[in-house]
Amino acid sequence: MTKRRIARHLGFLTIFLVGVILRVIVFVGFRWQLWFNDSWSYVESAVRHQPHVARPNGYAFLLQAFRPFHAYWPVILLQHLLALAAAVIIYALLLRRGSRRWTACLAAAPLLLDAYELQLEHMVLSDTLFLFFVLAAAGVLLWPGVRGPYACAGVGALLAAAALTRSIGLALVPIVLLWMVRRTGWRSFAALLTACVLPLTAYAFWFSSVHGRFALTNSDGPFLYARSMAFADCSRFTVPAEELPLCDLRPRSERPSSQFYVWGADSPLARVPGDRFSPRKNELAGDFARRAIAAQPLDFLKAAASDVLKVFRWDRTVYPDDYTYSQYRFGTATKPVQPWAEPSLRAYTGGSLEPTTIVRPWATIMEWYQRYFFVRGTMLLALLLVPLVRLRWDALLPWAFAWAFLVVPAVTVEFDYRYVVPAVPLAALAAALCFTPREPAE
Repeated sequence: MTKRRIARHLGFLTIFLVGVILRVIVFVGFRWQLWFNDSWSYVESAVRHQPHVARPNGYAFLLQAFRPFHAYWPVILLQHLLALAAAVIIYALLLRRGSRRWTACLAAAPLLLDAYELQLEHMVLSDTLFLFFVLAAAGVLLWPGVRGPYACAGVGALLAAAALTRSIGLALVPIVLLWMVRRTGWRSFAALLTACVLPLTAYAFWFSSVHGRFALTNSDGPFLYARSMAFADCSRFTVPAEELPLCDLRPRSERPSSQFYVWGADSPLARVPGDRFSPRKNELAGDFARRAIAAQPLDFLKAAASDVLKVFRWDRTVYPDDYTYSQYRFGTATKPVQPWAEPSLRAYTGGSLEPTTIVRPWATIMEWYQRYFFVRGTMLLALLLVPLVRLRWDALLPWAFAWAFLVVPAVTVEFDYRYVVPAVPLAALAAALCFTPREPAE
């Protein structure tokens, strides 16, 4: 790169370098990974080579690919690199579409500098891989001059990979198809749909061979049931006898958070015979939830809207409980390994549990950094409002993706800060696209 080119991109290179330094500090301060509740299940799926009953195996496939290292640090390193690459996608895409360099820098900055993004990347968790697939798909679709069937087939494959990494990726497929209606011919449309459907269908067949249901998971019923328990009143709708154990007679104000109804040992769901995510329990829980929603549609909308509004608060509040909230922060203590997960963790590494080692002063630096340097909910709302003021068709794609990340969990499960982080770079991209020329240079 010549000196002139370096000078032209000096702003982005500076922010990018700061992002690299921050990731190095995280890497050496929390050796060599952080753990979340779901981390154990991903490792278990990678070791057993079976589809997980509650979440697709896309991330488990990545863990399997790195299993010969007998350690998690190569996966974590890759996740940090994928985030850096995603920031480059945002910056390069905006420049290609004629954006000013400072606008492109600002759009890429949250992904490079947000403390909660850094923390999520350092977890044995699917979110960073998922976000990379989504931004790569958006980058191809929005790149000027890319309209052919081969490119669209690539987008379809990326969307399938995203859906197999996190179930919410399925919600992005209809968004893309609707957005493409006015931009591509039927061949490109068909290529994208085919490349997306084939991997998902193959996975569903594999899932069916193990769990007896043609689907990606057996968890949609219990999760929707958990959502409905924020408002469900069994006196207001007809409940079949086999679903009566699912009723909670406590007043709404005295009920625990929605996640309790899926994972809690004392959840009403545990009264129904069978495993937590068995096909029969999935069917009964889903049927109960749909009855409650049909009988109390306004209460359902109110519960979902309340969760969405939590996203846009200026300060992060403790939710849904201290334990879950603490997992989204750089902490001073290591997360204990769940006893049931130990066999899988030892099998993956060849014997060691690979506990996190907290090293100071690097960990202290990131604890301080996370107090101040992150995109607050009100800032995210401002980004999401920009495309409504400066309406642009191209901006609607990442804008709709961001809203899907915020709304779909609120409708199907409950609000969680984990779902907010991936929405930020997409909202920033959408806002920046509103200030690019309407006809990008080819």
